[in-house]
Amino acid sequence: MSGKEEQQKNPEIREPSTDSVNPEEDSISRDLAADFAHNLNTHDQGDRQRQNSASVQKDWALLKNPAIHNERLENIRQKKGFIIDMDGGTKLLPGAKELVDFLNRNNKKYLFLTNNSAPTPRELQQKLSRLGIEVTEDHFFTAGQATAYFLSSQSPNGGTCYVIGEPGLAYSLYDKGFFMNDHNPDYVILGEGPSYNYEKLSKAVQLVQQGAKLIATNLDVENLDSKGNKIPSCGAFTACVELVTRTKAFFCGKPSALIMRYAQKVLGLSRLETCIIGDRMDTDIVAGISSEIDPVLVLSGVTSMEELALFAYRPYLILGGVYEIPSDDRKHNISESDMEAASRRVRFANPLTTEN
Repeated sequence: MSGKEEQQKNPEIREPSTDSVNPEEDSISRDLAADFAHNLNTHDQGDRQRQNSASVQKDWALLKNPAIHNERLENIRQKKGFIIDMDGGTKLLPGAKELVDFLNRNNKKYLFLTNNSAPTPRELQQKLSRLGIEVTEDHFFTAGQATAYFLSSQSPNGGTCYVIGEPGLAYSLYDKGFFMNDHNPDYVILGEGPSYNYEKLSKAVQLVQQGAKLIATNLDVENLDSKGNKIPSCGAFTACVELVTRTKAFFCGKPSALIMRYAQKVLGLSRLETCIIGDRMDTDIVAGISSEIDPVLVLSGVTSMEELALFAYRPYLILGGVYEIPSDDRKHNISESDMEAASRRVRFANPLTTEN
């Protein structure tokens, strides 16, 4: 029972008189209150100082300063190659269709990039078609394909693997000469999908302990289902195998620079002629930075402006959405001869590189 209720039931009970308070205790209480107020005020001042810091002002300049924003936006429009994140959500972002029209109209090369290894490029093509964007399936690149590219670089003659994942990953591996083996495989490969269970994870643990190398398509620990509920993702299951086997998985998806290099290779362009557009600082933007490809952050997804101060790096440009990129100016058009010259420069700079 609270003191107030007790007092209502027993009128004779009174609140203690201030005369009975120990002076020393009263002094200590006032000191504690003063310290609390000081700390609270200091915290507020810290927030204000952070908001007014030179670093935060530079972040906002990428979005709001007309001179910086417009100059860098123009530089992005002049790029020959675009890598576009397509992770998260089942609805088109404002301006997405106009962006694709701009890229097609101006003879740009582009790829839709996803950390999801489950779908095939054809399935992704059909998904965009249902949303009203028509592109061919060679405009998609997945973490499953990046994983297959990596394994091919490690084992050019192919090999065997135990896979927990969906058809998109399996097809990518088959395409590079890797076949399924659940007895003594070269690799254990963990991808996305709902097919995980105790038996399969136990099998993965046993095979890694027997010497198979552990590969993960990506290290995202969570994802969202169709209702927006969080569900475990590839990184969560990979952590389970890592903990039990005391090994460390190699991953190929974002934020690894590897998937960016492979996407750039598919485009056939140099990093200076390419940009990546995404909505997450911890995957899309850091992947661009680590691969030296200009990263563009759009604020229509995960990361907000207020969260930029949490990161030690910043994007090349910040946009309210992809709707800012399309332009009717014909100077952004890339001629066939210019595009071919750009591809030749890449081949000349990397004579041992062949397109797969």
